[in-house]
Amino acid sequence: MPQSIIANEAEHLYAAGPATEAGQRLSAALLRMRRAEQRQEARSLGRSGLSGLDLRALRYLVQAARDGRDLGPKDLVGMLGTSSANVTNVVDRLVKRQLVARVEHPTDRRAHHLRPTQAAFSDVDAIFMRHHAALVSEIDVIDDEEAAAAARVLERLTRALDALD
Repeated sequence: MPQSIIANEAEHLYAAGPATEAGQRLSAALLRMRRAEQRQEARSLGRSGLSGLDLRALRYLVQAARDGRDLGPKDLVGMLGTSSANVTNVVDRLVKRQLVARVEHPTDRRAHHLRPTQAAFSDVDAIFMRHHAALVSEIDVIDDEEAAAAARVLERLTRALDALD
């Protein structure tokens, strides 16, 4: 029975529900989508064979490389919100798995950049491609008017959450 608690809790609001039936359906749908995203993230993490922190670091490094930016360990400390000791351990594990290479900094002999290997790009793409492709596939069958309305609703809800301190 504990799994039913988990499933039902994911659809529970800790505030008064929306006033209208349509609003209640929207709220329930958003909570179900959030739970589906969490399940998919857990499956992706399991398939990766990495810890959550390691996978997040690898995603950041891959994205930075795609953007033409070099990142070093100090950058990851801030991005991951963790200690330099933790980042050192993350980088060591990623290097050991041949997903990241340490590259000398061009102007600072004491520093280095972290470069994802081709295997890292392949792994990140393989881990997240099905998830993102499923979303895009569904979005592509929604007509433009519905898509625009959905985008406005999601943007409005996002602004409301971002406004919380």
